[in-house]
Amino acid sequence: MVVGTAGHIDHGKSALVEALTGTDPDRLKEEKLRGITIDLGFAHLDAGEIQLAFVDVPGHERFVKNMLAGASGIDGVLLVVAADESVMPQTREHFDICRLLDVKRGVVALTKADLVDAETLELVRLETEELLSASFLDRAPIVAVSSKTGEGMSEVRQALVGMAAQAGWRESAGSVRLPIDRSFSVKGFGTVVTGTLVSGRITVDSTLRLLPAGRDIKIRGLQVHGESRRLAVSGQRVAVNLAGVEVSEVARGDTVVSPGRFKATRRLDVSLHALPSARRLRHGARVRFHQGTSEVLGRVTLGPILGNPSATVDAPSELQSDGRAFARIRLEAPAILTRGDRFILRAYSPPLTIAGGYVIDPQPPSGGVRTAAARARLLQLQVGATSDDQMAQEQAVQLLVEERGLTGLSIFELYTRWGLAKETAEALVKRMEALGTLRRIGELLVATGALAEVGERLVSMVTAFHAQEPLGEGAPREELRERLFRRAGAAVFDAVLDRLVDDNRLVARDRVALAGHEVVLSAEEQRVSDAALTLLRGAGLSPPAPAAVAGRLDCDPALLDRVLLLLVRREELTRVGTLVFDRRALERLEAEVRALNTGTEPTRIDVATFKDRYEISRKFAIPLLEYLDRERVTRRVGQQRIVL
Repeated sequence: MVVGTAGHIDHGKSALVEALTGTDPDRLKEEKLRGITIDLGFAHLDAGEIQLAFVDVPGHERFVKNMLAGASGIDGVLLVVAADESVMPQTREHFDICRLLDVKRGVVALTKADLVDAETLELVRLETEELLSASFLDRAPIVAVSSKTGEGMSEVRQALVGMAAQAGWRESAGSVRLPIDRSFSVKGFGTVVTGTLVSGRITVDSTLRLLPAGRDIKIRGLQVHGESRRLAVSGQRVAVNLAGVEVSEVARGDTVVSPGRFKATRRLDVSLHALPSARRLRHGARVRFHQGTSEVLGRVTLGPILGNPSATVDAPSELQSDGRAFARIRLEAPAILTRGDRFILRAYSPPLTIAGGYVIDPQPPSGGVRTAAARARLLQLQVGATSDDQMAQEQAVQLLVEERGLTGLSIFELYTRWGLAKETAEALVKRMEALGTLRRIGELLVATGALAEVGERLVSMVTAFHAQEPLGEGAPREELRERLFRRAGAAVFDAVLDRLVDDNRLVARDRVALAGHEVVLSAEEQRVSDAALTLLRGAGLSPPAPAAVAGRLDCDPALLDRVLLLLVRREELTRVGTLVFDRRALERLEAEVRALNTGTEPTRIDVATFKDRYEISRKFAIPLLEYLDRERVTRRVGQQRIVL
């Protein structure tokens, strides 16, 4: 279990950790000289089956951002209040931060108990209880302790062990996520980073990814509480020796993750809660966004107020103290976030803690958050972001899928955006497929409602085509895809079309037609079709132009064009340039030309020879030779053709 210290400057946090563990968490020379904790310190307490890792954080207001980095991933808090000073400003701020980060349990130590009398100690206890009233520490153990005399040390240890027992074991399944709080170089080993392993398991020689840089890294070595290990699991404080990256390329706030499981973002939708003691938060305010070990500047767009059903939909110009609202935060640098992540907001200047909350959607679509539609959307996603209820999760994912329409939601976004482990995501998708609410097409998830709607539109388009082109065999397949599925992948179009074919509603090849559709010619169309075939078959390799055919048949040229197109599609005629030939005449021509090759050397023919042989003019010879080239019967070489 990871335990974070919290409390005002010089209230004895580091001394208490040292007395409990035997390790001085103040590691920096400046910390020794000044007697205060400036940056994070770490220590370890072995209590049999329970291992407690302490993250000692600074109490001075100037170093609260370091405290926030240490609060990342803690399972419980050791709140320290000095008996000779009682509750102080940083006590309250650290306590507020723990509440906003949804820390669920803790132990309270009244330090320096040897410096006060019993009456003062009791007064400090009452003031501390008043601070903690109706909070997660309301019934937490409050132990008077002295790091100097050893008074109360065993009681503090017992309380911490009891807290850990109540917390239970952390699940180590899921994707690796290690927010980095320190990076340094060790001679002979190279780059080393430390942090609290929030989720997953890290093994030596595994390949992970460093975000937001997007670089692959290899795990050269691992230490847990100063001991070399082959495996580290969720909830442990770890030191990781990285290969493939220089120490100058790693900083606090970077994150080591499983490849393809997390994604950097600069825009997120959140549920926001302003502190009761904080000043008002203005719409559009520039803030300091703290999550994990990172600090990023950003701006807040306030959305609808929460907790007041009668409130107008229009979002406020400012969020009052202790108010709650939806909001969108735009960051000035990328952060590694997923659904449900807790964060803290501090004012840009002076940097005071003003609010906190949790991430609802780390990669929201474009569009505002100050509308009735946005409020309804966020209310639905909020339930899925804070609840383990299976139905709430399915409804939230369904909304994300429906928002994407035919483009679909990649299943990988259930890892990166919705924070689900691969196995959990796969199981959820299978349930939703069984319910019939979505369909998986490759790696895309598409709402069945969207597929059904576009399927009906597809059938309507084919029906309209038949009405407009009664002699057409069907609408061109690619034209349909371009018109209806331009933003969707080809796989989605194929899936919709295949389903309609399976349901015996459409027939699909190069062209798409209604099932059972037959071309029925009128009496005039049938007359022109029969006469045109007779005329062109009799013309052989010297057919008249279509305009001349229309004149000889005494028919409408437009009607003739439709009939000729039908005969070409039926492969009774073949169009070559502007001319239309009898298909059987061309087949005989191909056979005769191929038969010219009788010796070991290929036969050569030129335009003149070809004209004389088939008694045709140049008007017909040139397009016919080009046709033979296209059909790979001949190949042009200079002014001649070689028979292949």
